[in-house]
Amino acid sequence: MSKYSEYLKEIEERKAQSLHPKPIDSAELLAEIIEQIKDLNNEHRKDSLNFFIYNVLPGTTSAAGVKADFLKEIILGDSVVEEISPAFAFEQLSHMKGGPSIDVLLDLALGDNKSIATEAAEVLKTQVFLYEADMERLEVAFKSGNEVAKEILESYAQAEFFTKLPEVEEQIEVVTYIAGVGDISTDLLSPGSDAHSRSDRELHGKSMFEHDTKRQNELLALQEKHPDKRVMLIAEKGTMGVGSSRMSGVNNVALWIGKQASPYVPFINIAPIVAGTNGISPIFLTTVGVTGGIGLDLQNWVKKKDANGNTVVDEDGEPVLEQTYSIDTGTVLTINTKEKKLYQGDKVLKDISAAFTPQKMEFMRAGGSYAVVFGKKLQTFAAKTLGINLPPVFAPNKEISHEGQGLTAVEKIFNKNAVGTTPGKVLHAGSDVRVEVNIVGSQDTTGLMTSQELEAMAATVISPIVDGGYQSGCHTASVWDLKAQENIPKLMRFMNDFGLITARDPKGVYHSMTDVIHKVLNDITVDDWAIIIGGDSHTRMSKGVAFGADSGTVALALATGEASMPIPESVKVTFKGEMNDYMDFRDVVHATQAQMLKKFGGENVFQGRIIEVHIGTLPSDQAFTFTDWTAEMKAKASICISQDDTLIESLEIAKGRIQIMIDKGMDNEKQVLQGLIDKANKRIDEIRSGEKPPLAPDENAKYYAEFVVDLDIIDEPMIADPDVHNEDVSKRYTHDTIRELSYYEGEKHVDLGFVGSCMVHKGDIKIVSKMLRNLEEQQGKVEFKAPLVVTAPTYNIIDELKSEGDWEILQKYSGFEFDDAAPKSSARTEYDNILYLERPGCNLCMGNQEKAEKGDTVMATSTRLFQGRVVKDSDRKKGESLLASTPVVVLSAILGRTPTIEEYKTAVKGIKLTQFAPPLKKMTASPMSGHQISY
Repeated sequence: MSKYSEYLKEIEERKAQSLHPKPIDSAELLAEIIEQIKDLNNEHRKDSLNFFIYNVLPGTTSAAGVKADFLKEIILGDSVVEEISPAFAFEQLSHMKGGPSIDVLLDLALGDNKSIATEAAEVLKTQVFLYEADMERLEVAFKSGNEVAKEILESYAQAEFFTKLPEVEEQIEVVTYIAGVGDISTDLLSPGSDAHSRSDRELHGKSMFEHDTKRQNELLALQEKHPDKRVMLIAEKGTMGVGSSRMSGVNNVALWIGKQASPYVPFINIAPIVAGTNGISPIFLTTVGVTGGIGLDLQNWVKKKDANGNTVVDEDGEPVLEQTYSIDTGTVLTINTKEKKLYQGDKVLKDISAAFTPQKMEFMRAGGSYAVVFGKKLQTFAAKTLGINLPPVFAPNKEISHEGQGLTAVEKIFNKNAVGTTPGKVLHAGSDVRVEVNIVGSQDTTGLMTSQELEAMAATVISPIVDGGYQSGCHTASVWDLKAQENIPKLMRFMNDFGLITARDPKGVYHSMTDVIHKVLNDITVDDWAIIIGGDSHTRMSKGVAFGADSGTVALALATGEASMPIPESVKVTFKGEMNDYMDFRDVVHATQAQMLKKFGGENVFQGRIIEVHIGTLPSDQAFTFTDWTAEMKAKASICISQDDTLIESLEIAKGRIQIMIDKGMDNEKQVLQGLIDKANKRIDEIRSGEKPPLAPDENAKYYAEFVVDLDIIDEPMIADPDVHNEDVSKRYTHDTIRELSYYEGEKHVDLGFVGSCMVHKGDIKIVSKMLRNLEEQQGKVEFKAPLVVTAPTYNIIDELKSEGDWEILQKYSGFEFDDAAPKSSARTEYDNILYLERPGCNLCMGNQEKAEKGDTVMATSTRLFQGRVVKDSDRKKGESLLASTPVVVLSAILGRTPTIEEYKTAVKGIKLTQFAPPLKKMTASPMSGHQISY
């Protein structure tokens, strides 16, 4: 069967799902379509023309290369297609976003035909996705006296690709749509269970609102009623886009309410407008910027104050909110981008300046942040080649510097890694900074989109300034089903060729590794001054500073080795007191959140900021439990401040694990992994010699807030409860309801326990084995009244547990143990009251493959308690996922209910749950003298 016949068959199959033809990325298929276009009598010629013009993916796809070559033939007159004139062929090339199209345009612009060269030059002046090889061609031609090359470079130097774009509309009329009350997670916009379809944008678009066609139809009806207005999607009484870092979430929103990016590329929309009472989560807001969209912080509900200005609270001690203005579905508002205000009629409702900074306005004008990033790079190159000063076109980066003020840890890292800033100027929080990135991670359910983004921006190889890139296989580790078998090998091949270390070997030499991405990134980060970008919100390392990112930002970091963002403010967290020996460090993490909310009157001072945690004595694995949870605290990121010996211990652990990866055969030709070991050795030498001590803030650094966690008052296990029956819908499924174990009085029924996800480390799995031994000694045997799913985050941990004798007792009580030689081909839908030893990976926490049974009450070490993530609702009851420490989870599964504090203490007796003790000395550097700083 021909490729075209196969394509027609697929089209018919998609019609049954009310889907249009899939965009074409195959060179073979497009070559056949072109032959049919050339044959004037071919029965498929008309459809083939439409496919060629309107349905080919741009960038570096193999189809884009074939399309660009055929358009070149048409322009040169070597092929004649009545429906595609040379002028139209040039227009098509202008929408193809780099790669083969730039090759063709440069061929034509630097060719002998002056008329064609002039036309090609005019198109090239509008393009920004040029790479080093493209720029080199222009530079060589210019130095050889080519006038067209000079003209193009002069246009680039003036950034005409940007200045000739239309300005952002001054007034944008919107009509509101309440997508939900309370925090809206990206699961609602792009469900984890539909991760397999994210690269098929139209199909994935149908998953919006978790496939709720009623709400989807409401959106369509609203658009039909207000055809002259844009829809604004809102999280009422909550934050928009919390949870996972999903470009697919923004893509879906844009598909429903955005604007088509190009008439010649289907299902790629840009510029959505989203809002929330409490704004947009930091990671989601970055993704909105990628598409040139608008994100508003509405603050339409505020805390009620009494006559004395004190916050009014309800009977539960929660602040009472009152509405300042209504945004109910169907409300017509006006966004004034010049005045930066939100109007209802003539009435000003809100100042929205934060959404319209000069930089964000540039993203909106350019159709997304990528075009600005590449445009700036192109302008700099052109000016340098021409030997002229860089014309001031783009808004200057905001550079904030306070004389005599010290630097926080994140300010130090950003100053060290900054590029393009004023030489010698020390920058503080609020400054806009372009920084070099050291480590980049891509995960497997967003990786297919990352690869598409790389193709779209015409990137073919990882930036040489990136120390290491890693492509994981953890999000699809649970079930090796047909969808995974189709998608994951293709992804691994692409990323391996691109230059990343990949969890699966496309050549089949080393054993597939499904280790949790955050754990691997934590191990391959070997510098406490590093910047890490990863395609998951839990990219939060215990060394350096890590930012979870959408698939597009990951692609940009891989392609350029850079990221751009403001330096965030920081909140300093220290500790006092002493831990009870029966407490787990996870309880400290939950207590931090609870104590913070109490101290600051319900205000989450962590949201959108860096949590600088002076953890000192905990090595990287255990410290990761804190940094990982900061995603649920809605922090931008976190930084661990460590003592010398602790940091050296963490680096030695990292070296050992990287060596295991090398021994497995995972290193590549450039020996990236060996380079990381060399870097770790150098860093250890610097610490030991005193040449460069561990990262520490200055004594006189300035913080948004400072907070001390009191360990003495943590006397019970702490549980994060989704509070699914709270009368105030906005308070359900947040991570802010932290309760002590005794709240449940040993009576809350538990249907399933889950020990796994990135929140656990080797010590957690050892706790499971030790508890089983304890209980076996006390009771003679252990019986489970609820299923217990145990998923070690990495294979290394399992190997170490086997060598240390812990795995044996887990196997003794297990009724299921994973088998890599015969992985599960379908997700489990029912559970027995046994111990399940699952394959390393995300498992239930991801919720895209395995889930608990509908309506279950789950006790988990996970991070996710959002509705429908770990467990869906059933007709009988709401599903709920409570989050707790490993010992609480294990005991809950054994008892089938929450334990009493006495039962808990008995079960953990003699088990060392944590070794954490606050550092005895302040972990700060000496006050700065003026702005002298060393890195």
